[in-house]
Amino acid sequence: MGLFKPTAVKPRIEAVTPRFLKELGARAVLLDVDNTIATYVSHEPAPGAPDWVDGLRAAGLRVVIVSNNYRRRVSAFAARFGVDFISFAIKPLPFGYVRAARMLGLRCRDCVIIGDQIFTDVTGANMCGMKSVLLEPIEPEDGWTFRARRYFERGLREKFKTREDVIK
Repeated sequence: MGLFKPTAVKPRIEAVTPRFLKELGARAVLLDVDNTIATYVSHEPAPGAPDWVDGLRAAGLRVVIVSNNYRRRVSAFAARFGVDFISFAIKPLPFGYVRAARMLGLRCRDCVIIGDQIFTDVTGANMCGMKSVLLEPIEPEDGWTFRARRYFERGLREKFKTREDVIK
């Protein structure tokens, strides 16, 4: 289960404060796009997401988007937020995570990824020694692959919900 265990669990990005991230030892934040800062089909950020990212940067945290989605979609969000990005990151493989940390001039242990999926965001973070914050998805996805992943995540999410905010 260690591979699937997030460092922390929060309901939405707004619950993840700069102070909390700094307590985790973060100097930078890697952000997923779909169902983290926007719904899966939307071309607009979720309400409050741009201000939240601005707050992270104002607190001295660096931000980069790391997504499995295509360049066209990811680059539009990165431009909107004014941050760098890595698209087609092939999460959970650690390549995108390591590349993002290097892009920022940091070690993986100095970064925290924030995302909504255990089998991509959290697993990839654990494979490269990065901390993770697991969020609830903004909305359910329609595709069968998403439904299958969410089905298998359900038991793990229930287990993590009953634990403290930061999982030891």
